[in-house]
Amino acid sequence: MKVYFIGAGPGSADLITIRGREILSRCPVVIYAGSLVSPEHLEFAPDQAEKHVSASLTLEDIRSILISARDRNVDVARLHTGDPSLYGAVREQGELCDELGIEWEIVPGVSSAFAAAARLGIEYTVPDGTQTLIFTRMEGRTTVPLSENLALLAEHRSSLAIFLSVQDIDKVAEQLLKVLPSSTPVVVAVRVSWPDEKFIHGNLNDIVEKVRNAGVTRTALILVGEAIQSSGRRSRLYHGDFSHGYR
Repeated sequence: MKVYFIGAGPGSADLITIRGREILSRCPVVIYAGSLVSPEHLEFAPDQAEKHVSASLTLEDIRSILISARDRNVDVARLHTGDPSLYGAVREQGELCDELGIEWEIVPGVSSAFAAAARLGIEYTVPDGTQTLIFTRMEGRTTVPLSENLALLAEHRSSLAIFLSVQDIDKVAEQLLKVLPSSTPVVVAVRVSWPDEKFIHGNLNDIVEKVRNAGVTRTALILVGEAIQSSGRRSRLYHGDFSHGYR
């Protein structure tokens, strides 16, 4: 018996990995984030699979499901949105498995940050520009260390992917404007790869108003930085004197 924490990707059912779908197809028990994971994934679960929506489950509820699966010696597919290792609370579930003597494994998935970049046709790292991408979030019910305050992170002038914070877009802009120019490009990527996905383009000066006018309060990613606009710069990778071993 084994529990698999599977990254189901950002939305579209075909953005799960081949490995993730293969494991899902043979698990008699499935726990999935109902509002964030496409129900299309369940079409690939066994016909008689026991399915649980995690939205209303506590860690204690999940514990009961895992104990039941362990007693029956059946595998469990735990479907997470995006990649489980990023804001997935996967470690505490892994520790629960350890406590129960259950083997577990993380199956990586496509983060919305990379799905958004693909849809926008952008690169977070640019030649002769930023070579760094920071994943972060605003403080909410989950605290954020003082050293990771948005204004402090923005001082690096790197690309920023800000998760779980669109409901506080005004606070995000306020923090970033302490350091960055008001003209700094911003894209709010909403429900990336879902049928109703949309992208709100702006800058730190106008993005709050645009997001509010669009009525977006959840399931969105905030991308910030000069790299989200075309740089017009040529990399060294395909330069004539660059070593072919890196191509």
